[in-house]
Amino acid sequence: MDLAQAKEKLAKYGQEHVLKYYDELNEQEKDALLAQIDATDMSLLEVCRHREELEKKGVITPLAAMQLPEIEENREAFTAVGLEAIKAGKLGAVLLAGGMGTRLGSDNPKGMYNVGLTRDLYIFECLVNNLLNVVRQADTWIHLFVMTSDKNHKATVAFLKEHDYFGYRAEYVHFFMQEMAAATDYEGKIYLEEKGRLSTSPNGNGGWFISMKNTGLLELVKKEGIEWLNVFAVDNVLQKIADPCFLGATIRKNCAVGAKVVRKNAPDEKVGVMCLEDGRPSIVEYYELTEDLMNAKDEKGDPVYYFGVILNYLFRVQDLIAILDKHLPLHIVEKKIPYLNEAGELVKPDAPNGFKFENLVLDMIHQMESCLPYEVVREKEFAPIKNMTGIDSVESARALLQQNGVTL
Repeated sequence: MDLAQAKEKLAKYGQEHVLKYYDELNEQEKDALLAQIDATDMSLLEVCRHREELEKKGVITPLAAMQLPEIEENREAFTAVGLEAIKAGKLGAVLLAGGMGTRLGSDNPKGMYNVGLTRDLYIFECLVNNLLNVVRQADTWIHLFVMTSDKNHKATVAFLKEHDYFGYRAEYVHFFMQEMAAATDYEGKIYLEEKGRLSTSPNGNGGWFISMKNTGLLELVKKEGIEWLNVFAVDNVLQKIADPCFLGATIRKNCAVGAKVVRKNAPDEKVGVMCLEDGRPSIVEYYELTEDLMNAKDEKGDPVYYFGVILNYLFRVQDLIAILDKHLPLHIVEKKIPYLNEAGELVKPDAPNGFKFENLVLDMIHQMESCLPYEVVREKEFAPIKNMTGIDSVESARALLQQNGVTL
């Protein structure tokens, strides 16, 4: 894209201000800014004017989960089916690791955070160890796809290479970058984070599959005969990855997607819950749960909406390919966005000052015909690290790791 084309595109969307400092940039910075303008989807900025329409939910009804007693009763059979698929190379794992450790007081990618006390033990290391358990069980290597972002790609790749992938075979590790979305003020005007750079953020956890496709990794998935992808978040250090029993249960039930869930520890716990929305699988976020939904009971007197998702999903590849051409709903999130003020000075706001735009994995699930919510024991598989202290923190995760026999 040349300058004239950039001006034409920006004028179309009312974003001419992003070239304010263009003449102050060197040639390399000019080229980088023009490339960023070219790559940025500015049509999505129109939705700022129609925010309220994005937040409408359909009719919510219960979706029954496969609970622990049924899983235990069939564990041997489910595990055999899952192991057979893994040994045949039909399962890949996708680590969503585009985030930074900012809330943990770190400027590094979140996966580089050290949770050890008497030794080094990094979040990435915990996850690789969990995946290696299945590699040993199946005596088969599993392709691991690591999604990074513009903010942390170089640091993530360098860190994992430096640590020799914590024992994982390098030829089975594949990196791809998540696509970025522009960040705007409340009027939909794109912020600048530098004089030659638009303010951007990762486009949400629902962007992982299109990002895989756009970087050519879907071709590898097809070539290797991978039929299932286990997608999981970087911050849960206890989760079981490529779990043969989970895979076997999802295959046996012939579902397009499986979702690991835990029983909520309180009706208002801040986790999304599995449900049906207009008859299709869906997730209701904790802030969308009404009092009626929170307190609804089934015929046994148990809460209906009390299986919370932990961002560990199994997607059938053929069903993912079928929805590639569908546009996922856009979610607008209020955030604190660093920006250049009128004087060209960087400001780091103390309060939200604009919008970031995201696609979410829950909308991918809503595109599927069927979903198996699969219960796991939260003390054994749910130790998210979101904060330094308190709930879902480094402290609570360390306690759970020790409870599960991990030496810190």
